[in-house]
Amino acid sequence: MKGQTYFQTKQQLIDLLCELVSVPSITGSSAEGEMAKFIHRKFLQLPYFRKHPSYAQLHDTEDGRFIVTAFVKGQKTNKTVILVNHHDVVGVEGYGIWKDAAFNPIELTKRFYGQRELVPFEVRQDLDRGEWLFGRGIMDMKSGMVTQMSLIERASNGEFEGNLLFLSVPDEEVSSIGMRSAVPVLLDLAKQHSFQYSLVLNGEPMFSRYPGDTRDYLYVGSIGKVLPGFFCYGKESHVGEPFAGLNANLLVSELTRALELNTDYCEVIEGEVSPPPTILSQGDLKKEYSTQTPNRALSLYNFLVMKKPMDKFVSSLLESAQQAAREVEKHYNNRAFHYGMMQSSTPRSVNVHVFTYEKLYKYAVDTYGKEHVDSLIKKVQHETSSLDHREQTTAILNELALLCKELSPMIILFFAPPYYPAVCTDDHPLVKKLVQILTKTGVEKYGIVFHKQLYFGGISDLSYVGLDHALETFLPLVHNMPLWKKGYDIPFSDLEQFKVPVFNLGPRGRDAHQWTERLDVNYSFGPLMDLLQMTIKECFK
Repeated sequence: MKGQTYFQTKQQLIDLLCELVSVPSITGSSAEGEMAKFIHRKFLQLPYFRKHPSYAQLHDTEDGRFIVTAFVKGQKTNKTVILVNHHDVVGVEGYGIWKDAAFNPIELTKRFYGQRELVPFEVRQDLDRGEWLFGRGIMDMKSGMVTQMSLIERASNGEFEGNLLFLSVPDEEVSSIGMRSAVPVLLDLAKQHSFQYSLVLNGEPMFSRYPGDTRDYLYVGSIGKVLPGFFCYGKESHVGEPFAGLNANLLVSELTRALELNTDYCEVIEGEVSPPPTILSQGDLKKEYSTQTPNRALSLYNFLVMKKPMDKFVSSLLESAQQAAREVEKHYNNRAFHYGMMQSSTPRSVNVHVFTYEKLYKYAVDTYGKEHVDSLIKKVQHETSSLDHREQTTAILNELALLCKELSPMIILFFAPPYYPAVCTDDHPLVKKLVQILTKTGVEKYGIVFHKQLYFGGISDLSYVGLDHALETFLPLVHNMPLWKKGYDIPFSDLEQFKVPVFNLGPRGRDAHQWTERLDVNYSFGPLMDLLQMTIKECFK
């Protein structure tokens, strides 16, 4: 490459990476917004963007954060490759005594090399076998961002025949407002500049599939994430008369027993297995101590999905809830019977109802009127506007269930944000070709054995590229999410238009989100750069 360069040599890439990491862009912090501005300024240093400043832009997500786009137009084709990354990172609480250096890769790495006895054995092994840099976000995913900025500079110097579009988004680690907001932006850019999107190329790092996994991966999709929950309404009573009521904690505990690590929900596709569900939060809603038993409780579960459509998923959840309800009834009635025998009393029985949020809302509207119900929900939203999406969802469910308490005891199925649709483009001709070429080149040129993985397991913004299922199959999600169009939504109609194959080719690192997060510098700023250029050139053929 002729002339001065900024993001090309190994040292330049390391320097740029350290600069990016030094901005503590933790999701939701003010530095997350500053990170986007920093990236934008870096692009404006390049001669191409000094000549075409409108080609590098900041797009406001309306919450103090920004999407960054920067594109270089090719001369021979309208084919366009989108390079996507996220610029937010998770927190640094886990760094302990090294917290002050978490955003200083050079200093943190120096400390780890100098205090080898304090780091885990597998980390010491890496220190002995290569060049590694440590720091928060250095693997996930500012190193991927650096490789993509380097590619944009190469494009600006005429390296590629087609268009290259850089996209950096905020909030990937929490709710992906960045990527959800970016989809209409990308569709608008395509109209303005006649872009024909050929591939969305993500730069997420390679994630291990199990402890000790050191294999290298090519990803042709990204796993989906769903957050279903159950709002449980029992019946309050005095602790001295427990059979006069039904403790909501019994309901929610039985649900967790039924769902936690339930492998019936695992999908197996071409040897890849989705992880089983696990609980994210559970507890009753009683705020003060008293001798009254809790009558309301809530649980929230993490499900990772691949091919299963939403309507069938909801049916499975309702079936599990019905089974849990029957187990609670059996448990309660059996204990009540034995207690009755002990003191010669007539036992009471319970009958637990199972509803979806959609049915609960309909009942409330039919019984109390739509104006009253919607006014109640708006009031709750206003009062909880400072809380996160999960807490707002809980507050809406609580008020609606209290309004309809005559239906108790009951279990209400609902969904909370965020939702990540699963995506896989393994059958696309271009993706098949890329896998074949990169696998062959990896072995023959670099001695690297790549393994194709259908679904990137770390959850990624690729979920918002196209839809793997018909739009109507998502209605059970939409209708049972209390916050839908009330502070959270997904541009499903835009996703139908944004049907582009996806691919993930990223750096090699270890321990994302841990205090030992680190990057293999030699691979990430060596062979990977050649493989990325090869990938892009193949897209323009």
